[in-house]
Amino acid sequence: MQVIDLNEYAQFKEGERVLKLLHDSPSWRIINFNFDAGAELPVHSHPEESEVLILVLEGEGYFTDGKREIQAKPGSLLISRVSEPHGVKAKTRMRVLVAIAPPI
Repeated sequence: MQVIDLNEYAQFKEGERVLKLLHDSPSWRIINFNFDAGAELPVHSHPEESEVLILVLEGEGYFTDGKREIQAKPGSLLISRVSEPHGVKAKTRMRVLVAIAPPI
């Protein structure tokens, strides 16, 4: 069993995104992303057959596929195949938890 206090990873860098790998196993990868206001995870995709889950922990911003933006706020959850374009744009300081299964 592994217990992680996500509050320990609430670190920001002005104008950028900060990431911390929380868990990596053959089953899944979990990453904590902290975005300063205006920072983003550019729209991208991967050729693998995995799925990605992006959960907003705090702050506000958008999930995007490059064509549209969907409002994201605490509790918003995006689930997508990693082969589909996906990205995140922060309107305010924003913390998200990303899980990828199986990991890529």
